[in-house]
Amino acid sequence: MNLWPPFRGAGIKVREISPDFRKARVELRMRLLNRNYVGTHFGGSLFSMTDPFFMVLMMHNLGQDYIVWDKAGQIRFIKPGKGTITANFEITQAMVDEAIAKTANGDKFEPTYGVDLVNGEGETVARVEKTLHIRKKK
Repeated sequence: MNLWPPFRGAGIKVREISPDFRKARVELRMRLLNRNYVGTHFGGSLFSMTDPFFMVLMMHNLGQDYIVWDKAGQIRFIKPGKGTITANFEITQAMVDEAIAKTANGDKFEPTYGVDLVNGEGETVARVEKTLHIRKKK
């Protein structure tokens, strides 16, 4: 994923994806090309670092019998982002079980999951919520 042009160009680095695809850690370091007009992280780069991790983690946990797409996303900026920003994604067994149960009859399920973007001091600089579209294949 680190070679994917949108990540590479923005300076986004996937630092870890757990072998069971339950967790991922992504970093964005401050660089000349991802600063905004006032010298903080460009908001688009902050939002980009969260795409497509909930979708990918859920796809791997549900398996090939399911369709999983990113449907919507939103970001709320809390404070200026400077330095290295980190996002830690996690898919729990309860999240997987809920998706299986809600789609068992062929219904779609559209959960929203959140992740905090945190600076080097552990302060949240933004909160991103991603809505997935999950359906069992026919």
